[in-house]
Amino acid sequence: MDHRVVIDAVLWRTRTGSPWRDLPECYGNWKTVYNRHQRWAIDGVWAEVLHELRRGCDQDEGPDWMIAVDGTVVRAHQHAAGARHAPPPTATATATATATATATPIDTGGGVE
Repeated sequence: MDHRVVIDAVLWRTRTGSPWRDLPECYGNWKTVYNRHQRWAIDGVWAEVLHELRRGCDQDEGPDWMIAVDGTVVRAHQHAAGARHAPPPTATATATATATATATPIDTGGGVE
């Protein structure tokens, strides 16, 4: 498989955030693309590509150049909310049961008729 097709496939997956198995057929077999991506990551090929893309970027600004990210457009993944699915490990089962049994009902003002 041509390296350009693999790079396009990896960039497509990175841009969309989709699983490897959802890679469009025009990029070839997803497993081939995944294996080459992993091999390049382990061998340091992606780091070299990034280094080559950045080469010469600081010629005008000098050694003090920087990259800035605007925080208004940075988004967390939907699973990064941090909601718990179970009580914290320090909570005891009896304390959780007692708190649930003694909870006072809250009148929300609505009802079902």
